[in-house]
Amino acid sequence: MFSLDQVRQSLESAGQSHILQFWPELCEEERDAFLQELAQLDLRGLKQHCEGAARAAVSPAASLDQDIDPVPPEFIGSVRKSEQSCLSLWEDEGLLQISRSRVGVLLLAGGQGTRLGVQYPKGMYNVGLPSGKTLYQIQAERIHKIQELAGVKHGSKCTVPWYIMTSEFTLAPTETFFKENNYFGLEPSNIVMFEQRMIPAVTFDGKVILQGKGKLAMAPDGNGGLYQALVDNKVLEDMEKRGVEYLHVYCVDNILVKMADPVFIGFCVSKGSDCGAKVVAKAYPTEPVGVVCRVRGVTQVVEYSEIQPETAKLQGPGGELVYSAGNICNHFFTRAFLNDVAEKFEGKLKQHVAIKKVPFVDSQGNQVKPTKPNGIKMEKFVFDVFPFSRNFVAFEVDREDEFSPLKNADGAATDTPTVARNSLLAQHCRWVMAAGAKLLDQHGHPLPPRASASAGDSPPAQCEISPLVSYFGEGLELLRGKTLTTPFILDEKRAKELQAQ
Repeated sequence: MFSLDQVRQSLESAGQSHILQFWPELCEEERDAFLQELAQLDLRGLKQHCEGAARAAVSPAASLDQDIDPVPPEFIGSVRKSEQSCLSLWEDEGLLQISRSRVGVLLLAGGQGTRLGVQYPKGMYNVGLPSGKTLYQIQAERIHKIQELAGVKHGSKCTVPWYIMTSEFTLAPTETFFKENNYFGLEPSNIVMFEQRMIPAVTFDGKVILQGKGKLAMAPDGNGGLYQALVDNKVLEDMEKRGVEYLHVYCVDNILVKMADPVFIGFCVSKGSDCGAKVVAKAYPTEPVGVVCRVRGVTQVVEYSEIQPETAKLQGPGGELVYSAGNICNHFFTRAFLNDVAEKFEGKLKQHVAIKKVPFVDSQGNQVKPTKPNGIKMEKFVFDVFPFSRNFVAFEVDREDEFSPLKNADGAATDTPTVARNSLLAQHCRWVMAAGAKLLDQHGHPLPPRASASAGDSPPAQCEISPLVSYFGEGLELLRGKTLTTPFILDEKRAKELQAQ
């Protein structure tokens, strides 16, 4: 533990002596807590961090148009374009690896639900499904089901450990939520929660922002903080002990995420890949998503702000966008690759600038809630390790089946609870009809055979299938020939009743 004098000296040499301006006003308890917080800071790297943030905030995004090429087709798999025989082989390979307990899933859940308008972790959010399930419950049940499917196919008992990266803001409420819900039926020892690092928010002139008289304004270091957190919390050692060789990494907010997707896992393993990414075709040229492509021959994600509109609009011979591989934060890594990143590459990860409204205390000690952006948060991104991969692959999936993120409160144009809910219900309607059942809407009218839900649509019907019954539309033969009135929830109990009929 550093002494006050040591901390004061370090802050002065970093040009941050203002941090202690309210020290005389703090009580003993507040001083102890503040000193402890300051001692945990990288005081030696503070000057560099603050100056770098201020410089980065005024640097315009470089245009990369002259240096980019699409990922070559031989490194891309596709749900839509691949032969069914290939998809089946990949799925078999994925299920085999899962059955041998070689696959883990890792959830990026360090962010707060600020844009969503809630004060708790996004995974605890209930989007208004007929069942009332939260994102965490849906994901837990998908893990449960994929363990069961792999175990039954290969006659083995297997485990898919669930690693959950939280932040200072989300760890305690997430732990409490899981305990209160009995870990959603999963074995608690197979759920490993850990925290990513926090770093200070900085003003445009490079000064650390005080959130309170004895409290810094801290923010998680972005989802790319994962690689340092794996080391800090000995997660790679835990994976090795469990025999986990492959990791599926994803973001908490995608309601359609396929946990430990055996087709994706199997594709990456079959290709001998150390690093892979799921992508979706961009909806339109200027859609604000990063694009997986090559920059000077090296695979990376290029932000939409780094590509000129003319380049974004380029089309191939079939009319498809040339730069179409939209990144959805859904990745595959081998443990060996993650070890390499931790040992050799973590320090080389790029820092990205996020300009934010950061509450602060002014020089008089008054609490201020800014109305316009006043601070810089520096973040690393999980995909910035792609350039270090020796054998990178991309896997294109259908957006309507695998990607509907929850980011904004209802009333926004996209990515709202209503859109997420409708995406899932529409998918379940498609599954039911594909199984040979007829669905009636609330007025008793048969639904059209193809159910879809675009951003503003209502779902065709309130039809929800528990992940404990079906992981991805499989096992629904029990519905064949049946006429189902909606709202309809197919949980395990209802499935047993229908089987008995």
